Amino acid sequence: MSGTRVSRRGNAAHRHYSVVVFVVLASLDNVAIGLVPPLYGPISGALDVPQRMLGLVTAVSFLVSAVAAVGWAYVGDRSNRKPLLMVGTLVWAAGTGGSALAGQYPTFLVAQLVAAVGLGAVGSVGFSVVTDLISPRRRGLVMSFWGLSQGVGTLAGTLTGGLLGATDWRRPFLLLTVVGLAATAAYLFTYDIPRGQSEPELAEALDAGGEYDYRISRADLPRILARRTNRWLILQGLTAQAAFGSLVWLPVLFSQRAEAQGYSPATAVVVGSVFATLFQLGGALSIVGGLVGDALQRRTPSGRALVAAVGILAAVPFYLVLFFVPIHIDVPDGGSSGAVVAAVLSSVLTEPTVGLSLLTAVVALALTSANSPNWFALIADVNPPEHRGTVYSLGNLVNGVGRAAGNGVVGLVFGGLRLAFPPPLNYAVGLAAFQLFFIPTGIMYWLAARTSPRDIAQVNALLHTRADRLEGGAPS
Repeated sequence: MSGTRVSRRGNAAHRHYSVVVFVVLASLDNVAIGLVPPLYGPISGALDVPQRMLGLVTAVSFLVSAVAAVGWAYVGDRSNRKPLLMVGTLVWAAGTGGSALAGQYPTFLVAQLVAAVGLGAVGSVGFSVVTDLISPRRRGLVMSFWGLSQGVGTLAGTLTGGLLGATDWRRPFLLLTVVGLAATAAYLFTYDIPRGQSEPELAEALDAGGEYDYRISRADLPRILARRTNRWLILQGLTAQAAFGSLVWLPVLFSQRAEAQGYSPATAVVVGSVFATLFQLGGALSIVGGLVGDALQRRTPSGRALVAAVGILAAVPFYLVLFFVPIHIDVPDGGSSGAVVAAVLSSVLTEPTVGLSLLTAVVALALTSANSPNWFALIADVNPPEHRGTVYSLGNLVNGVGRAAGNGVVGLVFGGLRLAFPPPLNYAVGLAAFQLFFIPTGIMYWLAARTSPRDIAQVNALLHTRADRLEGGAPS
């Protein structure tokens, strides 16, 4: 029996290595997403296009990645997931490398769209794999690391783009291409995780030699959408990501503030990237959101959704303060990136307005970060293993539409607001308006809290029935 268990479940070291690889890949996914916005100025100058055209690239890339993820996830829920992840990683690495070599805007656009297609595999198929490694009791915690890795990836992309790309915008793309190729090699040694192995209801049947061979089919799609919690989890992304998508313009807001105080564009890009990076540190507290979600979920099956609802709604006032609180920037104009970074970090302690901005941002992001781990965990809780990748990808598709709208439309809003508010005030007003989309998001999580207990009970009953069939040797 023990030999069977090791061969089917893998040893602890191999499982931990596999989790680390998938989490790192989730972060690289978002490094690629966060790389372009800090470089809107340099890239637009090099390719001779307005910055809004690069905002369009980011918006369309979000949408293409989300659409591609549905196809990747459906195939992944029917077949071996490991090769799909390797192919997807190679595709986004190729697109990122092509972006670095682009000499004209159309070439850059096509390369970014190729990268977006590959990125669709990493999140959707990777999510399905990771849920099969985590027991329901720890889903919030582990999914907080999954979500945190994505936030860290965005942060790293913002910082890498701003620091490495301040004088040569192509360097960050070349570096990320190399990292993507290395990640593909790391996939070769990951554990090939069987579906359903983390479910308590299936544990005895799988340990006894049974194989969970249920796979998604087209007939399952109406049943997926008929599950009420799925509908709320999918739809909330439309409004949530409209707000989150607008936040990729944070580096631009703070670089514009630096330029308004008389700093050169090159120094302002570094300042904007560093400030935006610092202000995203609150996302690290998603671990707290995951832990609280796990703890409350053990007390009530509505727990995860309630934690997400409260966090989202409570964050709105803090975002509004963040965009309007004035800050005094004191850095060496024309100095090296290292000198500018050191000056910004020092100002957190020496300049009260910077310290207040940082505190406000950390609280706002800490509250909204409760959304991510509990959303991931809820998808796993209310769906059987063979549906999770597809449900995630459908949610990600709606997220992509919302994020594309938030990222693309907000650029037009900034332009329209310029007539009434000079920069950087137009950016502050536009960003503040988009955070109001968090209000309907919180309401939808509250509705999910009402429907999730029944959906979770139905999935648990289904898995018990399937476990009995596996133990009895009945065909699936």
